[in-house]
Amino acid sequence: MMTSQALSSVENLLSQMRSVARAAQGMDQPVQVGEPSRAQGGFAAELTRSLNRVSQVQNAANAQAQAFELGDTGIGLSNVMIDLQKANLAFQATVQVRNRLVDAYKEIANLSI
Repeated sequence: MMTSQALSSVENLLSQMRSVARAAQGMDQPVQVGEPSRAQGGFAAELTRSLNRVSQVQNAANAQAQAFELGDTGIGLSNVMIDLQKANLAFQATVQVRNRLVDAYKEIANLSI
């Protein structure tokens, strides 16, 4: 059984993941921890959706950078740099989430039953 501290850590982690996903999508309104996600499916589904969103942001930023390099006049350097930084921040946040999940798993695995 999870301790209240571990449960609180998982809820905080999920809230941070949602925040990163909103930032990557440019959404303004925060999602509260107690609110159900847009599509039901639990933690694994939310994690999968978050990873897919980060991947989409990275792919879009890389495609935009490649188009700029090929001379597309409709794309400005500042937009490319901002999108690449957004993708980088989303990836860094994802790595932090992974690290916290691994730490939480280790903590749970070491609990005495």
